[in-house]
Amino acid sequence: MRVWKQVLVSLAVVGVGIVIWGRIAPGAADSLKAAGVPDGIVSWVAPAVEAGGGRQGQGQGGGRRQAGGFGGPALVVTRPVELAVVNDRLNAIGDGEAVRSVIVTPYSTGNLIEVLVKSGDRVAQGQVMARLDNDEQRIAADQARLTRDRAQDKLKRYENLKAAAAVTDVAIQDARDELKAAELALQKAELDLHRRDINAPFDGVVGIILVNVGDYVTTSSEIARVDDRSDILGDFWVPERFATKVRVGGPISATAIARPGEVFTGSVEAIDNRIDQASRTLRIRARIDNPEDILRAGMSFSVSMLFEGDRYPSVDPLALQWSADGSYVWRIAGDKAQKVPVKIIQRNPDRVLVDAKLTENEVVATEGLQRLRDDADVKVMGAENRAREPPAAEGT
Repeated sequence: MRVWKQVLVSLAVVGVGIVIWGRIAPGAADSLKAAGVPDGIVSWVAPAVEAGGGRQGQGQGGGRRQAGGFGGPALVVTRPVELAVVNDRLNAIGDGEAVRSVIVTPYSTGNLIEVLVKSGDRVAQGQVMARLDNDEQRIAADQARLTRDRAQDKLKRYENLKAAAAVTDVAIQDARDELKAAELALQKAELDLHRRDINAPFDGVVGIILVNVGDYVTTSSEIARVDDRSDILGDFWVPERFATKVRVGGPISATAIARPGEVFTGSVEAIDNRIDQASRTLRIRARIDNPEDILRAGMSFSVSMLFEGDRYPSVDPLALQWSADGSYVWRIAGDKAQKVPVKIIQRNPDRVLVDAKLTENEVVATEGLQRLRDDADVKVMGAENRAREPPAAEGT
């Protein structure tokens, strides 16, 4: 076949294809007009739809396409619009400290004669951790106790002689004062003796022992650190914009950098009273539960907090469509489809939060979207079956 014949046959095939496409495909007339095709050719290739369902220039029986597309209304599946809250998440890095931590020091000076604990031991409040030499204090306590006993005996004799008028009231009062002074001296001696013991200030775990038996220690000497790790206090800093959202008692979740994959819960313990001007951040202190004593003071944590945000319409991810103008969904109102532009706010696995003119319980199409056009006729799959269902009996 000659080349010019091949060209003519190809053009004829293309022309027939365009005519078939124009008479079948929805929106073909708009596409041809947008391409600059004259209106006369457009009206012949893609006749307009009549109200009765036929083409202009065709009889009622010749109509083959309605507004919803070829073959009748478009069949769609719908899902209702829900309202959901955008969760504003805060992530920060913080440092952990024991809920109580003290460096134990002696009350008195002297030579260390005993160390009764070792590093890592658990101690109870008041338990003796170490002891200083106390011979002098023990002798002083015994002397004070003897003086107190003598004063007690003297007062008893004077009180027995009072009935015989052998002693005056003044002498009895002096004896009472002597007894009171002796009791105070005994208390002072016993306190001095007690302070030769170095006791645990609260329940906790002993750190590394910093002294040895025989060391001469003073009131500034460090014996060991005791940590109460029943809870861990984590300090972290949050951006200024969260200053009005954080509340004391608010829940937090934390993950120790040294123990990835394990999540610990807690709550906000305290909030600083001012913003740091250099970093524009606010210091927050959280109390993290540590019932199994897994966490240690000094660990670093990744802290996460959730804040309730604004409410937005939530749609099924399958309902989202895209065009040159952006994303949109098809809202089904009655038996018509309406194109609604949307702006995606947050994506979740099963729902997408959008900013759009949608209200709760409106329905959007999730399947059968290819044939939808603005104001196109639609038929919701399962709508007839739902309409035929008998109403529920009263009281059921």
